[in-house]
Amino acid sequence: MFETLTERLQEAFKRLSGKGKLREKDLRTGLKEVQRALLEADVSYQVVKDFVGRVQKTALGTDILSGLNPTHQIVKIVHDELVELLGSEEAGIQFSAEPPTTILLCGLQGSGKTTTAGKLALRFKRDGHRPLLCATDVYRPAAIEQLRQVGEQVEAQTFSLGEGDPVEITRAALAQADAKGYDALIVDTAGRLHVDEEMMQELARQAEVIDDPEVLLVVDAMTGQEAVNVASQFAETLDLDGLILTKLDGDARGGAALSARAVTGKPIKLVGVGEKLDALEVFYPERMASRILGMGDVLTLVEKAQDAVDVAEARKLQERLLSASFDLEDFRTHLRNVRKMGPLDQVMKMIPGMSQQMAGLSDADFDEREFDQIDAVIGSMTLEERRRPDVLNASRKRRIARGSGTSVQDVNIVLKQYRELAKMMKSLAGGGRATIGGMQIGLR
Repeated sequence: MFETLTERLQEAFKRLSGKGKLREKDLRTGLKEVQRALLEADVSYQVVKDFVGRVQKTALGTDILSGLNPTHQIVKIVHDELVELLGSEEAGIQFSAEPPTTILLCGLQGSGKTTTAGKLALRFKRDGHRPLLCATDVYRPAAIEQLRQVGEQVEAQTFSLGEGDPVEITRAALAQADAKGYDALIVDTAGRLHVDEEMMQELARQAEVIDDPEVLLVVDAMTGQEAVNVASQFAETLDLDGLILTKLDGDARGGAALSARAVTGKPIKLVGVGEKLDALEVFYPERMASRILGMGDVLTLVEKAQDAVDVAEARKLQERLLSASFDLEDFRTHLRNVRKMGPLDQVMKMIPGMSQQMAGLSDADFDEREFDQIDAVIGSMTLEERRRPDVLNASRKRRIARGSGTSVQDVNIVLKQYRELAKMMKSLAGGGRATIGGMQIGLR
């Protein structure tokens, strides 16, 4: 979502770095570029004005213009102000000392509340909780059935009365959660096409029957400035605890994410980064600021790797690396683990320095189907061939090409990719260093 903004900011900083020694005039010109980039990203005008004003005040109030690497220091100031704009630190779900903790999800129709309810339930289950889903949208056709199906996918129970007063349904769900020992209740409320008084009053009554609810507004980040307007209207009427931004993986300009917290004064707690039910992440302001500035996001990358890779399998693979016995079976396992971490272009951008190197590349440059082709080629080999690639002669390669629906040239490309990776792994295992995306790395 922030790709265009990232590119524009990097261009502005690049022009500044080409100046050598910065003058105050250069700084003001550079910050105008930053301001233009933020406005084009659909960030609220007042938010942009305040943000650039703070950056300029901080920059001119220091000795950075006469110091070493002034542009780097300006980037750091912009980074720190972005972190402040996004909320300084993460704000997770607050669980009650006396269960059940009740999450009241609200928002407009189509913002993604029902799917987010399922994502929350799955996240809670993985953290050792027992969540119960509650369907109170009695107005939208099939809304209750949709939540039930989502619940089945994440193996969470769904409570509903079919029809009736949403307030009474909420009250009955609380009693059910208490009686059955559920420690989290996720209430999916009704949405409307626009904010109206009737909707707000119903939400307020639902919140009243809950003892200290966690009221979270689900906002579709793809709707730009309208998302900010909706968030501010909800914040004026309801006692919100925070926001959940959905569709942060979309191709919108991303201004809602940067504006929502500043406009409402409420923290962004979670973000939806994909359609799959496990694509819900805690929102870390500092990590997001680093990603927006093209600095990568190593911590999130590590977390994705930990979630995707089995610990025992990873340890076994490491042992094979250290013994320099990395074969095609290991190569295929390695690629499958990479795929589990998410779309390749998103994973690559989390590596510091890769965002700049990937500038100008299109989606076609990250064709996920290449993984399928590699998998098919290796899958058409015998176990001996996967373990001993040196036995692959011309006849065997033709057989593998026919079996995988590829060409001999494709088979050779896969073998070349494997040998290059195996060579790098052998170097690392021997205490050497290798270059990945311009970074020197070593295995210790």
